[in-house]
Amino acid sequence: MESYLVFKDLAIIIVFAKFFGIVARKLKAPQVVGEIVAGLLIGPSVLGLVAQTDFLSGMAEIGVILLMFTAGLETNLSDLKKTGLKSCLIACAGVFVPLVFGTLLFMFFYGFHPMGTEGFYRALFVGVIITATSVSITVETLREMGKLKGEIGTTIVSAAIIDDVIGIVVLSFVIGFKNPDSNPVSVIWNTVVFFSIAIVSGYIIYKIFKKLSKRYPHKRRISIMGLALCLVFSYIAERYFGIADITGAFVAGVILCNLRDSEYIAEQMDLNSYILFAPLFFASIGLKTQISEMSWGLLAFSVVFVIVALLSKIIGCGLMGRLCGYRGRDCLKIGVGMMTRGEVALIVAQKGLSVGMLDSKYFTSVILLIIVSSVLTPIVLKMLFKKDESTQVTV
Repeated sequence: MESYLVFKDLAIIIVFAKFFGIVARKLKAPQVVGEIVAGLLIGPSVLGLVAQTDFLSGMAEIGVILLMFTAGLETNLSDLKKTGLKSCLIACAGVFVPLVFGTLLFMFFYGFHPMGTEGFYRALFVGVIITATSVSITVETLREMGKLKGEIGTTIVSAAIIDDVIGIVVLSFVIGFKNPDSNPVSVIWNTVVFFSIAIVSGYIIYKIFKKLSKRYPHKRRISIMGLALCLVFSYIAERYFGIADITGAFVAGVILCNLRDSEYIAEQMDLNSYILFAPLFFASIGLKTQISEMSWGLLAFSVVFVIVALLSKIIGCGLMGRLCGYRGRDCLKIGVGMMTRGEVALIVAQKGLSVGMLDSKYFTSVILLIIVSSVLTPIVLKMLFKKDESTQVTV
């Protein structure tokens, strides 16, 4: 294949992804939905303008690394400390219940497999996909209603952040179990050792970056070194510990999140990601989605998958909220606020595809979940808060 042909593919992907991203945003849907649709249209399933290549796969992998690094940079450790035990417990329930429900759902459709078999880990991975919460849409909805800084809003946002951290750790465990030479003890040991080393080395690295940030504020060299740190942690996590590279990227971001220049680094990363790498990643999801593989069985699974994914968050987070002392309707608000899924679910699904734990046909189910949850969550949240306001007025 002539090397110059990649320029044509990149141009087509960027133009289509941005156009449909803007259309999605106009329709009050997440921009990533439009970018996925763009990939679907230009891919082999519809127009056939672009085919998936090793080069595009490599570029998409860089895109997902940058996305997770930015997510780590935007983590607010102070907020996590303030929210205390309640948000942590709600987040744990918000991971555990969907993990169990998703695993059982896949087994119900495609057969029950004993623990330790490949079939079991495939089912478990489907559960991992629906553990992640994308809180951006919920945050925007709460901000519009003036409820973002209230107790419920703070709890939802904090629990969602902790939820993603736990989800990434669970992802690392499951991928570690996929290795035929691994065993539960070695997987747990590798994960504990990696995070222990990350904490110790991260403290030292943070101090070094803090001095550099003070001496060279808002200099591009800080962003360049931050990117290098992200890539090094991604490599070490995957190569030496068998942990997902995106986990290493996320940890690198968390190490730098308290820097004075953390927002500046995130802006620099976001610029590169927004222009090229993020559209490539989300469009690549569409390129890999095979509509031709859609059958009545897969359609039925997708519908039930969406229902289970939404209800499992409401049940897990809502019930734990009840145990933490929140009253009935507030528990429902917390559960609904946590049920949105977005780019993290796609990132996890993409990782599953790359390590052979997920078939590309299931991307359709994940995309459907993102669209439905993104549309449904703001509507239901507004109804719940308005009902509370009308009850208070009546009283």
